[in-house]
Amino acid sequence: MEGTESLVSVVGLHKSYDEVEVLKGVSLNVEEGDLVSIIGPSGCGKSTFLRCMNFLEIPTAGTISIAGVTIQCHSLDEAPEAALQEKAHLLRQQVGMVFQQFNLFPHKTILENVALAPMIVKNQVRGEAEEKARGVLAKVGLADFADRYPANLSGGQQQRAGIARALAMTPRVMLYDEPTSALDPELVDEVLQVMKDLDREGMTQIVVTHEMRFARDASDYIVFMEGGHIVEISDEDEIFENPKDERTRRFLKRFI
Repeated sequence: MEGTESLVSVVGLHKSYDEVEVLKGVSLNVEEGDLVSIIGPSGCGKSTFLRCMNFLEIPTAGTISIAGVTIQCHSLDEAPEAALQEKAHLLRQQVGMVFQQFNLFPHKTILENVALAPMIVKNQVRGEAEEKARGVLAKVGLADFADRYPANLSGGQQQRAGIARALAMTPRVMLYDEPTSALDPELVDEVLQVMKDLDREGMTQIVVTHEMRFARDASDYIVFMEGGHIVEISDEDEIFENPKDERTRRFLKRFI
Protein backbone atom coordinates (compact mmCIF):
# COMPACT_ATOMS: atom_id res chain seq x y z
CA MET A 1 0.00 0.00 0.00
CA GLU A 2 2.78 2.43 0.83
CA GLY A 3 5.77 3.24 -1.33
CA THR A 4 7.41 5.98 -3.30
CA GLU A 5 7.08 4.19 -6.62
CA SER A 6 3.51 2.93 -6.50
CA LEU A 7 2.05 2.06 -9.88
CA VAL A 8 -1.04 4.08 -8.90
CA SER A 9 -0.81 7.09 -6.62
CA VAL A 10 -3.71 9.39 -5.79
CA VAL A 11 -3.07 12.34 -3.47
CA GLY A 12 -5.63 14.76 -2.04
CA LEU A 13 -8.34 14.05 -4.61
CA HIS A 14 -11.40 16.30 -4.49
CA LYS A 15 -14.43 16.26 -6.75
CA SER A 16 -17.41 18.59 -6.53
CA TYR A 17 -20.55 18.94 -8.59
CA ASP A 18 -21.70 22.53 -8.20
CA GLU A 19 -21.91 22.96 -4.41
CA VAL A 20 -21.87 19.23 -3.59
CA GLU A 21 -18.47 17.83 -2.63
CA VAL A 22 -18.41 14.12 -3.47
CA LEU A 23 -14.72 13.36 -2.84
CA LYS A 24 -13.07 15.11 0.09
CA GLY A 25 -9.33 14.70 -0.15
CA VAL A 26 -8.94 11.00 -1.02
CA SER A 27 -5.42 9.52 -1.15
CA LEU A 28 -4.44 5.98 -2.12
CA ASN A 29 -1.33 4.11 -3.29
CA VAL A 30 -1.60 0.82 -5.17
CA GLU A 31 1.45 -1.33 -5.88
CA GLU A 32 1.96 -3.24 -9.10
CA GLY A 33 0.23 -6.62 -9.05
CA ASP A 34 -2.19 -5.76 -6.24
CA LEU A 35 -5.93 -6.43 -6.42
CA VAL A 36 -7.72 -3.78 -4.39
CA SER A 37 -11.43 -3.82 -3.63
CA ILE A 38 -13.22 -0.57 -2.79
CA ILE A 39 -16.37 -1.08 -0.73
CA GLY A 40 -18.84 1.21 0.97
CA PRO A 41 -22.48 2.34 0.95
CA SER A 42 -24.16 3.63 -2.20
CA GLY A 43 -23.42 7.31 -2.80
CA CYS A 44 -20.18 7.35 -0.81
CA GLY A 45 -18.06 8.34 -3.84
CA LYS A 46 -16.63 4.95 -4.88
CA SER A 47 -17.58 5.14 -8.56
CA THR A 48 -16.68 8.83 -8.78
CA PHE A 49 -13.25 8.01 -7.35
CA LEU A 50 -12.73 5.32 -9.97
CA ARG A 51 -13.91 7.53 -12.83
CA CYS A 52 -11.59 10.33 -11.70
CA MET A 53 -8.66 7.91 -11.84
CA ASN A 54 -9.33 7.45 -15.55
CA PHE A 55 -10.29 11.13 -16.06
CA LEU A 56 -13.77 10.19 -17.19
CA GLU A 57 -14.58 12.75 -14.50
CA ILE A 58 -12.23 15.72 -14.16
CA PRO A 59 -11.15 16.09 -10.51
CA THR A 60 -11.65 19.44 -8.84
CA ALA A 61 -8.26 19.16 -7.13
CA GLY A 62 -5.58 16.61 -6.39
CA THR A 63 -2.83 14.63 -8.10
CA ILE A 64 -3.18 11.32 -9.96
CA SER A 65 -0.19 9.30 -11.15
CA ILE A 66 -0.53 6.01 -13.02
CA ALA A 67 2.39 4.15 -14.59
CA GLY A 68 4.54 7.27 -14.68
CA VAL A 69 1.89 9.63 -16.08
CA THR A 70 1.12 12.35 -13.53
CA ILE A 71 -1.66 14.93 -13.67
CA GLN A 72 -1.98 17.67 -11.07
CA CYS A 73 -5.43 19.20 -10.85
CA HIS A 74 -4.99 21.81 -8.14
CA SER A 75 -4.36 24.44 -10.79
CA LEU A 76 -6.98 23.12 -13.19
CA ASP A 77 -8.47 26.55 -13.84
CA GLU A 78 -5.07 27.79 -15.00
CA ALA A 79 -4.22 24.76 -17.16
CA PRO A 80 -5.06 24.89 -20.86
CA GLU A 81 -7.85 22.45 -21.68
CA ALA A 82 -5.86 21.00 -24.59
CA ALA A 83 -2.87 20.27 -22.36
CA LEU A 84 -5.06 18.57 -19.77
CA GLN A 85 -6.77 16.39 -22.35
CA GLU A 86 -3.42 15.43 -23.89
CA LYS A 87 -2.15 14.22 -20.51
CA ALA A 88 -5.45 12.50 -19.76
CA HIS A 89 -5.16 10.66 -23.08
CA LEU A 90 -1.67 9.44 -22.13
CA LEU A 91 -2.93 8.28 -18.73
CA ARG A 92 -5.92 6.44 -20.23
CA GLN A 93 -3.55 4.46 -22.43
CA GLN A 94 -2.25 2.85 -19.24
CA VAL A 95 -5.70 2.00 -17.89
CA GLY A 96 -8.42 -0.46 -18.87
CA MET A 97 -11.96 0.32 -17.69
CA VAL A 98 -14.86 -2.10 -17.21
CA PHE A 99 -18.30 -0.68 -16.45
CA GLN A 100 -21.54 -1.95 -14.94
CA GLN A 101 -23.13 -2.01 -18.37
CA PHE A 102 -21.33 -3.91 -21.10
CA ASN A 103 -21.34 -1.10 -23.71
CA LEU A 104 -20.62 -3.44 -26.61
CA PHE A 105 -21.48 -2.38 -30.14
CA PRO A 106 -24.51 -4.56 -30.99
CA HIS A 107 -23.86 -4.49 -34.76
CA LYS A 108 -20.30 -5.78 -34.42
CA THR A 109 -19.10 -9.27 -33.55
CA ILE A 110 -17.30 -9.86 -30.28
CA LEU A 111 -14.03 -10.06 -32.18
CA GLU A 112 -14.72 -6.73 -33.88
CA ASN A 113 -15.68 -5.14 -30.55
CA VAL A 114 -12.39 -6.22 -28.96
CA ALA A 115 -10.18 -5.32 -31.95
CA LEU A 116 -11.69 -1.88 -32.58
CA ALA A 117 -9.91 0.27 -29.97
CA PRO A 118 -6.36 -0.92 -30.81
CA MET A 119 -7.06 -0.15 -34.47
CA ILE A 120 -8.30 3.36 -33.70
CA VAL A 121 -6.11 4.37 -30.76
CA LYS A 122 -2.90 2.48 -31.52
CA ASN A 123 -3.22 2.41 -35.32
CA GLN A 124 -2.85 -1.35 -35.41
CA VAL A 125 -3.63 -2.98 -38.73
CA ARG A 126 -6.73 -5.17 -38.70
CA GLY A 127 -4.85 -8.48 -38.84
CA GLU A 128 -2.61 -7.57 -35.90
CA ALA A 129 -5.54 -6.24 -33.85
CA GLU A 130 -7.69 -9.30 -34.51
CA GLU A 131 -4.85 -11.66 -33.60
CA LYS A 132 -4.44 -9.86 -30.27
CA ALA A 133 -8.23 -9.86 -29.81
CA ARG A 134 -8.41 -13.63 -30.26
CA GLY A 135 -5.69 -14.02 -27.66
CA VAL A 136 -7.48 -12.00 -25.00
CA LEU A 137 -10.81 -13.64 -25.83
CA ALA A 138 -9.16 -16.99 -25.15
CA LYS A 139 -7.84 -15.59 -21.86
CA VAL A 140 -11.40 -14.80 -20.69
CA GLY A 141 -12.83 -18.08 -21.97
CA LEU A 142 -14.51 -16.76 -25.12
CA ALA A 143 -12.31 -18.21 -27.84
CA ASP A 144 -15.28 -20.03 -29.38
CA PHE A 145 -17.53 -16.95 -29.34
CA ALA A 146 -15.43 -14.51 -31.39
CA ASP A 147 -17.83 -14.43 -34.34
CA ARG A 148 -21.01 -14.06 -32.33
CA TYR A 149 -22.86 -10.82 -31.75
CA PRO A 150 -23.49 -9.45 -28.24
CA ALA A 151 -27.19 -10.32 -28.37
CA ASN A 152 -26.22 -13.99 -28.72
CA LEU A 153 -24.20 -14.02 -25.50
CA SER A 154 -25.27 -14.21 -21.87
CA GLY A 155 -24.70 -11.24 -19.61
CA GLY A 156 -21.68 -12.92 -18.05
CA GLN A 157 -20.20 -13.60 -21.48
CA GLN A 158 -20.81 -10.01 -22.53
CA GLN A 159 -19.05 -8.71 -19.44
CA ARG A 160 -16.12 -11.04 -20.07
CA ALA A 161 -16.01 -9.62 -23.60
CA GLY A 162 -15.91 -6.17 -21.99
CA ILE A 163 -12.89 -7.25 -19.94
CA ALA A 164 -11.24 -8.64 -23.09
CA ARG A 165 -11.85 -5.33 -24.87
CA ALA A 166 -10.02 -3.49 -22.08
CA LEU A 167 -7.18 -6.03 -22.04
CA ALA A 168 -6.67 -5.65 -25.79
CA MET A 169 -5.19 -2.21 -25.12
CA THR A 170 -2.46 -3.82 -22.98
CA PRO A 171 -3.16 -1.71 -19.88
CA ARG A 172 -0.95 -1.55 -16.80
CA VAL A 173 -4.00 -1.17 -14.55
CA MET A 174 -7.57 -2.47 -14.78
CA LEU A 175 -10.41 -0.50 -13.18
CA TYR A 176 -13.83 -2.10 -12.61
CA ASP A 177 -16.95 -0.18 -11.64
CA GLU A 178 -19.40 -2.71 -10.15
CA PRO A 179 -18.66 -5.21 -12.94
CA THR A 180 -21.21 -7.78 -11.75
CA SER A 181 -24.08 -5.54 -10.64
CA ALA A 182 -26.02 -5.95 -13.91
CA LEU A 183 -25.67 -9.75 -13.92
CA ASP A 184 -28.00 -12.48 -12.74
CA PRO A 185 -26.56 -14.14 -9.61
CA GLU A 186 -25.65 -17.37 -11.41
CA LEU A 187 -23.46 -15.43 -13.87
CA VAL A 188 -21.46 -13.45 -11.32
CA ASP A 189 -18.84 -16.09 -10.55
CA GLU A 190 -17.70 -16.51 -14.15
CA VAL A 191 -16.77 -12.82 -14.32
CA LEU A 192 -15.12 -12.80 -10.90
CA GLN A 193 -13.09 -15.88 -11.88
CA VAL A 194 -11.58 -13.97 -14.82
CA MET A 195 -10.49 -11.23 -12.41
CA LYS A 196 -8.95 -13.81 -10.07
CA ASP A 197 -7.08 -15.34 -13.02
CA LEU A 198 -5.74 -11.92 -14.00
CA ASP A 199 -4.62 -11.38 -10.41
CA ARG A 200 -2.62 -14.61 -10.53
CA GLU A 201 -0.95 -13.33 -13.71
CA GLY A 202 0.09 -10.13 -11.90
CA MET A 203 -2.38 -7.63 -13.35
CA THR A 204 -2.96 -4.59 -11.12
CA GLN A 205 -6.71 -4.27 -10.52
CA ILE A 206 -8.92 -1.82 -8.61
CA VAL A 207 -12.49 -3.00 -8.16
CA VAL A 208 -15.52 -1.10 -6.87
CA THR A 209 -17.77 -3.92 -5.70
CA HIS A 210 -20.61 -5.04 -3.45
CA GLU A 211 -19.45 -8.66 -3.76
CA MET A 212 -18.11 -9.10 -0.23
CA ARG A 213 -17.13 -12.73 -0.72
CA PHE A 214 -14.99 -11.77 -3.71
CA ALA A 215 -13.50 -8.82 -1.81
CA ARG A 216 -12.56 -11.07 1.08
CA ASP A 217 -11.28 -14.00 -0.99
CA ALA A 218 -9.43 -12.23 -3.79
CA SER A 219 -8.22 -8.84 -2.55
CA ASP A 220 -4.74 -8.01 -1.37
CA TYR A 221 -6.42 -5.32 0.66
CA ILE A 222 -9.76 -3.58 0.97
CA VAL A 223 -10.59 0.13 1.02
CA PHE A 224 -13.73 1.20 2.87
CA MET A 225 -15.20 4.54 1.83
CA GLU A 226 -17.99 6.59 3.35
CA GLY A 227 -19.05 10.20 2.85
CA GLY A 228 -16.37 10.98 0.29
CA HIS A 229 -13.52 9.81 2.53
CA ILE A 230 -11.42 6.68 2.79
CA VAL A 231 -12.27 5.56 6.31
CA GLU A 232 -10.18 2.43 6.57
CA ILE A 233 -7.67 0.39 4.57
CA SER A 234 -6.86 -3.13 5.68
CA ASP A 235 -6.15 -6.60 4.40
CA GLU A 236 -9.15 -8.75 3.58
CA ASP A 237 -9.21 -10.77 6.80
CA GLU A 238 -8.48 -7.92 9.17
CA ILE A 239 -11.20 -5.62 7.92
CA PHE A 240 -13.84 -8.35 8.21
CA GLU A 241 -12.65 -9.86 11.48
CA ASN A 242 -11.55 -6.73 13.30
CA PRO A 243 -12.67 -3.48 11.60
CA LYS A 244 -11.13 -0.51 13.36
CA ASP A 245 -13.76 2.13 12.63
CA GLU A 246 -17.35 2.07 13.83
CA ARG A 247 -18.56 3.10 10.35
CA THR A 248 -16.84 0.06 8.86
CA ARG A 249 -18.32 -2.23 11.49
CA ARG A 250 -21.79 -0.83 10.87
CA PHE A 251 -21.52 -1.35 7.12
CA LEU A 252 -20.13 -4.89 7.30
CA LYS A 253 -22.82 -6.05 9.75
CA ARG A 254 -25.14 -6.33 6.74
CA PHE A 255 -22.93 -8.97 5.15
CA ILE A 256 -21.58 -10.98 8.08
